[in-house]
Amino acid sequence: MSFTEDLFLGGAVKVFQPNPGFRAGIDSVLLAAALDSGFRGEALEVGCGAGGALLPAVWRLSHARFVGLEKDAGMAALARRGVLENDLSDRAEIIEGDAAVLPPDFENRFGLVFSNPPFFEPGTIKSPGEGKRDAYLSSVPLEQWIKSMLFAARPKGTVLLIHRAAAVTEILAALHRRAGEIVVMPVRSFPGAEAKRVILRARKGLRGGPTRLLAGIDLYDSPGGERSEISHSVAQRGEGLDWSG
Repeated sequence: MSFTEDLFLGGAVKVFQPNPGFRAGIDSVLLAAALDSGFRGEALEVGCGAGGALLPAVWRLSHARFVGLEKDAGMAALARRGVLENDLSDRAEIIEGDAAVLPPDFENRFGLVFSNPPFFEPGTIKSPGEGKRDAYLSSVPLEQWIKSMLFAARPKGTVLLIHRAAAVTEILAALHRRAGEIVVMPVRSFPGAEAKRVILRARKGLRGGPTRLLAGIDLYDSPGGERSEISHSVAQRGEGLDWSG
């Protein structure tokens, strides 16, 4: 597989990505930034690809151990190379597997489960370019993907994902009666724009408390303008997102 070596978090993390193929971008960086840097348990990323979110997450959460699950053997190999090249082998491993059928020993195992699931169902968009199909078109329905995340999470453990804002109703329905303390963070391109993404956090098995909708974040100061301070801080300095609202 032809690949490139790309620098994330201001050069702190190397990610090896297929060329041509899916290129991790701001969604992956935001997902890693949404994780609690003080987490000290075992974490799982479902569908880690080449490590665009996983490797920054391992770098940020320096006291946690990580498992990345990826069904594509080529992408998993690139993720393993990223683990080695970033000297993270003591805290991260890559396992080949499908989000639809997690290993039995994953049940109730992880204190933190996160993911950037494929955004679209087959037939809903034009066929993606070479090497991008699995990143954009899911062979696993979103509800099943979320059920798998909850299967792997420990009771009261955190599940966290980034997805299209248009899918928020489907995500909340999948979490209904299975998780609580749900917080939704909208992501806009610039102030006043409609949110195109949401980052959603919940805790497995908790029932109490209303769903919280935060003010959200803007990636740019204006249409075609400079990156916002929060966008720059997560992408270049590896800082985390503020869930306090």
